[in-house]
Amino acid sequence: MSKPPLPLTGSCRCGATVIEASAAPVLTAACHCRGCQKMTASAFSLTAMFPSAAFRVVQGDPVPGGAKGEELTHFCCPECLSWMFTRITGFDDFVNVRPVMFEDNSWFTPFIETWTATRLPSVSVAVEHSYDAFPPMEEFGALLEAYAAQG
Repeated sequence: MSKPPLPLTGSCRCGATVIEASAAPVLTAACHCRGCQKMTASAFSLTAMFPSAAFRVVQGDPVPGGAKGEELTHFCCPECLSWMFTRITGFDDFVNVRPVMFEDNSWFTPFIETWTATRLPSVSVAVEHSYDAFPPMEEFGALLEAYAAQG
């Protein structure tokens, strides 16, 4: 795992919404759930989980798009509708950001993969930990520690 150059800056596809992360992510992942497959029109989505205090929108006003509700809210650029980040209810200390939004994403490697029960048969992702669904909450602390130990 390589350390990202901080601060990380990036934007949506059209450049109207600009984001910044001032700290390294605490966990990275590939998600194979059907929702992520449909949101990305691809086999999976990539996520870098940042502390909320280290993430900010520098320019623009992202709007809820895709999934929005009691469990989570996806935020998109209002102009090009690029899916940029997700806030998960109950994980208010963290923001899940699509790492491809950052100008430099060469540091990104997924540490875990989730929802492998719905992974497309032809897809293989090199990760340290795989889960059929979301990792059990009792394992989450250990995952954060293991990810931090790598860096």
